[in-house]
Parts: sequence; structure tokens; C-alpha cells
Amino acid sequence: MNIGSKGFKWNVPNILSLYRLCSFPILLIVIFSHHQTLFVWLFAINLITDILDGFIARKFNMQTEIGAMLDSYADLGSVILAVIAIYIFKWNEFSDNLTPFIIYMIFYFFSVFYAFLKFREIPAFHLYSFKFMGYLQGTFLFVLFVFGFYKLFYSIVMYAGVLACIEEIVLIYLLPKPIHNIKSIYWFLKSKQI
Repeated sequence: MNIGSKGFKWNVPNILSLYRLCSFPILLIVIFSHHQTLFVWLFAINLITDILDGFIARKFNMQTEIGAMLDSYADLGSVILAVIAIYIFKWNEFSDNLTPFIIYMIFYFFSVFYAFLKFREIPAFHLYSFKFMGYLQGTFLFVLFVFGFYKLFYSIVMYAGVLACIEEIVLIYLLPKPIHNIKSIYWFLKSKQI
């Protein structure tokens, strides 16, 4: 990702996304130092900034191409951090319930790699299904680290993620070139951009 070529603007949403990107190595250090409580607090701050950057960008018309890409890379970083944290801190609870997680990871990383192979960038569609999934996953992670593992909630979250990934994969297939902030397949087909 070349920030300069995409016209980086120093606005609040872009700064929040940049913060999330820059916090990635710090959170990795926290995880590998086995500071679970500190990780939960810092990761919660990341989730809040993720919600805020999108809300502020839409509300105050600050959406930019580079902002969409920064947010998508920060989201990918959050997924990687969550997977590593689960492995380090909660693997005993997950080891008997891996199937939904593995299925979701296959679909998630397939959508990322498919978009990268086709468009030479990761998807930045910002689909409503992914936003909903992000809220669900954030809630799940909070519940997991604060209250414990709930199998039914976990399964719902993972399979909701699979459905969101399927929508993204279909869009990648349909699009001749990457388009950011699409919202949904319905919105895309209605706007007749194919």
C-alpha cells in the first residue's frame, strides 16, 4: 500500500485507522508477553476506534480511498491479533470447538487472497454484513476474555462471518475492478455498476 499515491489526508477517520495499524506491533508484544488484561483493554480501544472512524467518515463526509484501505488493513490486523490472542490465551477452550473457527478462517483468508490476486489489494468494500459481523465478533471477544467461552454464541458468530465472506467473494467475482464502500450486493446490483 502506497499512501502517497492514494492522496493521504490527515483527518480524524484516517488518523484513527492509522492508529490501529501502528498499534499492531504493540499489541503483538503485549500478547507474547502474556498480559491478557492489558491486551483486552488495548484491543477494546482498537474496536472502539474502528467504530468511530467509520461513523465519523460517513457522518462528516470524510470518506476517502486511502481511508477505506487503511481501515481494511487495520481490520485484517485486528483479525490476526484476535487469532493469535485466542491461541495464546484461550486455546484450551477452543481446541475442542475448532470446526466453526477453521471454516470461517478458510472463507475469510480466501476472500482476502482472492481480492489480492484479482485486484492487487485487499477488499475495502465495507459491506453491512462485515460491519455487523465485526460488532458480533467484537462482542464475542469481549465476552470470551471477560466472562468465558459460550459455544452457541461462538458458533453463531463464526457462521455469520462465513456468510459475510461469501457475500464478499461473490462481489470480488462480479467486479471488474475494485470499488470501495459498496455496502452490499443488493446496493451494488441496484446501482448497476457491473
